[in-house]
Amino acid sequence: MSEPRERLRPISGGALTGWAVVGLVCGWLLHRVSESWRGTAPVVTWLQPLALLLVALIVAGTAWATWRSVQGRSRPLEPHRAVNRLVLGRACALVGALLAGGYAGYAVSWLGMAEDPLAGQRVLRSAIAAVLGVAICVGGVLLERACRVRDDDAGA
Repeated sequence: MSEPRERLRPISGGALTGWAVVGLVCGWLLHRVSESWRGTAPVVTWLQPLALLLVALIVAGTAWATWRSVQGRSRPLEPHRAVNRLVLGRACALVGALLAGGYAGYAVSWLGMAEDPLAGQRVLRSAIAAVLGVAICVGGVLLERACRVRDDDAGA
């Protein structure tokens, strides 16, 4: 009699939502707390969204290469590399959700503040960074899913 095998479940939508909500609250609080302590809020430059774009492209490219390796069987993926990519995918999904929520919360905290000359700039750049955080999250989920292999025991 064979022992029941434990299966690693894909990351849940609830976990991603939870991290996004934590990021949303932290991003909104960042504006309030930094203005009360330092007298000014952090500026979002174009460097942050560009860095997030680079990470999103790398994660998506890794997901595509991993999927091709696992599904194509032309160049098999070594087990330890598959585990490393699985962990990377999960980490990117969680951090992407946190970043997306954080930048979205920061953008929302600036809405309705027309008296600040940098408010529109901060909203735009933070919103773009939030979308790129979602892209990192999606890329991480795809990378995690790309590490799945067919169950050879399904027919037995």
